[in-house]
Amino acid sequence: MKQKGIPNFSGKRIWLIGASSGIGEACAQALIKAGAKVALSSRRVERLNTLAALGNTEQSLVLPLDVTDDGQLKNSYQSILRTWGGIDLLLFVSGVYVPLRADNFDIDTAEQTIDANLLGPMRAVALVLPEMLKAHAGHIAIVSSVAGYSGLPKALAYGPSKAAIINFCETLYYDLLPLGVSVHMISPGFVATEATAQNDFEMPALISAQEAAAEILSGIENGEFDIHFPKRFSRFLKFLRILPYPIYFWIVRRFVKI
Repeated sequence: MKQKGIPNFSGKRIWLIGASSGIGEACAQALIKAGAKVALSSRRVERLNTLAALGNTEQSLVLPLDVTDDGQLKNSYQSILRTWGGIDLLLFVSGVYVPLRADNFDIDTAEQTIDANLLGPMRAVALVLPEMLKAHAGHIAIVSSVAGYSGLPKALAYGPSKAAIINFCETLYYDLLPLGVSVHMISPGFVATEATAQNDFEMPALISAQEAAAEILSGIENGEFDIHFPKRFSRFLKFLRILPYPIYFWIVRRFVKI
């Protein structure tokens, strides 16, 4: 059984969480251009208003929120239901990244990372699932990261949050495939964004946010579950994951110069 894709985004109702910058902003621009109805959510309302102005007045909803605030998420979803009656796609792009290693590990930062990157998507999925299950239709797409494949330097909180999202998406896919709801697990490599600008090391196979958005939307169009890119980098990390640990750690130390 193959899950459904979205061959044409025109007229589709999409809740895009994390729309104000980076990959989310590039996705929003592409979806509005494609004629989709996009509910734009993030904490930075001024950027959402700028994006909304790219389409006609009925094409966008501006719904500012913090993904760690359950009440704000619920209020935003209720606004979408009142206006559009439901959504066809939840596209959860929002996430936080703070470089952490063992010598500067901070539990408050780790808890904030887990709250935003793991519990945030879970809160949103819990909201949209009942209507999708009732309709036996809909799409859930969540951005994880290749950093969730296995342990990498400077990702002592970020990596575990993304590894958990990979597991969450795998389990969602297993549960929802027979019920008509599609799941898309998105694992980008290095993308030029405000978050990766914090890195002080060379980022292999770095791509633009626009390239990342094109990969994501193409994968959703084709009904792909495992959307990972750029392939020359993500496939290499997938290969590393199956190696014995001594070899894995040797390769990471050899090629990651940090």
